Amino acid sequence: MLIFDAHESNVRSYCRSFQDVFVSAKNDIMYAESGKAYIDFFAGAGALNYGHNDEYIKQCLIRYLESDGVTHGLDMYTDTKRLFIDKFVRGILNPRGLEYKLQFCGTTGTNAVEAALKLARKVKQRSSVFSFMGGFHGMSLGSLAATSNRSSREGAGLPLEHVTFMPYPFGYMDTFDTLQYMENVLNDDHSGIDKPAAVIFETVQAEGGIVPVTPEWMRGLADLCARHDILLICDDIQVGCGRTGTFFSFERAGIAPDMVTLSKSISGYGLPMSLLLMKPEHDIWSPGEHNGTFRGNQTAFIAATAALELREQIDMDRVVLEKEAIIREALGRFEAEFGSRIAVRGIGMIWGVDLAGLGDPDLSLKIVGECFERGLILERVGRNDSVIKIMPPLTVDPDNLRRGLDILYGAMLEHIAEHSKAGA
Repeated sequence: MLIFDAHESNVRSYCRSFQDVFVSAKNDIMYAESGKAYIDFFAGAGALNYGHNDEYIKQCLIRYLESDGVTHGLDMYTDTKRLFIDKFVRGILNPRGLEYKLQFCGTTGTNAVEAALKLARKVKQRSSVFSFMGGFHGMSLGSLAATSNRSSREGAGLPLEHVTFMPYPFGYMDTFDTLQYMENVLNDDHSGIDKPAAVIFETVQAEGGIVPVTPEWMRGLADLCARHDILLICDDIQVGCGRTGTFFSFERAGIAPDMVTLSKSISGYGLPMSLLLMKPEHDIWSPGEHNGTFRGNQTAFIAATAALELREQIDMDRVVLEKEAIIREALGRFEAEFGSRIAVRGIGMIWGVDLAGLGDPDLSLKIVGECFERGLILERVGRNDSVIKIMPPLTVDPDNLRRGLDILYGAMLEHIAEHSKAGA
C-alpha cells in the first residue's frame, strides 16, 4: 500500500476500508493480488447492477472496439447513440407509458442532478429547491447544496444556498406528517420559505441509511407538486436500473416524475454515463446551454444498450424478486436473533441493517471490517455510518448471496456478543 499512501490524495476513502489490492473481478467476486477472493456486496456503490465483466456486455464492447467505432463524439449524431436511444425508448419508456426526452449530461450522477436543478429553475423561473433530510444527490456545488450530509457539505468551502430541507419520514420524523408540513409551508404566506422550482427526492434514501418510502407517500408528494406547480425530480441514480425490482424505482407508486436522473448502472458495465429524463414540455434548453466534453460516451452507449438487452434475456425483474426473497429470509433470521437491537430496512436488492439502537458508533465499523477479513465487501451508510448496506450485483449467484449473508450474520454474532459483554 506504500505507493498509494505516498502519492494518492488523502481524499481517497473506500480503499481505507478495503485494505487489499484488487486485480480482477467476475460477476459477484473480486480477486486480490494475494489470490484471496471476496464476495462483492458493494457493487461499485450501485454502478455494477449487472456484476463485474458480464460476458454478454463485454463481448459487445470488444466487438465495437475491434471495429474502430467512434470512442468520443461529444453530442454528435452517432450510430451508437441512435441504437441506445431506440432501445431505451422502445424497451423501457414505451412499455411503461412514459414520455421523456433524453439529455446526456456527462460522466457522473452529479452531472445529471446539476442539469435537472438548472433546468427546473429555468422552467419555473424560481431559484429555490426543496430536498429532504437524509438525501444525497452529489458532490458538485449545486447537487451538494441538495445533499444533507454534514461532512460532505463542509467540504464545499462556501455557503450552499437556495435549497430548503424538508423532513423525511424516518427516525424522529417517523410519526410526523411530512407532506402536510410541506403543504402548510407552501400555503402559509408567513412561512418565510420561498416556493421552490422543484422538489428532488429518492424513493429509497441509500446513503441516508436505506430508507424506502411507501407508494402512498410518493403519490402524495407527486400530487402536492402538481397542485402547487412544482416540478418533481426523482433521483434514481443509485436505486434505479432494476435495483428495487423494476427498472425505475418509482414504478411501484404509479407516478411519472417531471424529471428523472440516472447514472451508475445505466451504462451496465461501470462506464461513465449519466442521463436526465425530462417531460417534453420542460425541454426548453437553448443549444449548448448545458454541455460537457464527455456527454457522448460511445462505449457507454454500447454497454448500456447491451445491458438493456440482457435485462430482457434473463427477465431481470423476476431475478430480483427471487433474490429479494433470499435476502428477506436471511434477514428474518437476523431479526429473530437480535430482535429490537437492530432494524432491518430495504426493498428489492438494497437492504440495510441498522445498528444505531446498540449505542456503539464503532460497532458497524468492526463488523464490516470482520466481514472483509472473512471475504465479504460491505459499505456503511446512514447517520453515524450505523447502517450496514447490503447491495450485491443483481446477477449475484444465489449461493454466493447466501454465503455472504452468512458471513455477515457470523460477524454480527461475534461483535454484538462482545458489545453485550462489555456493556454488562
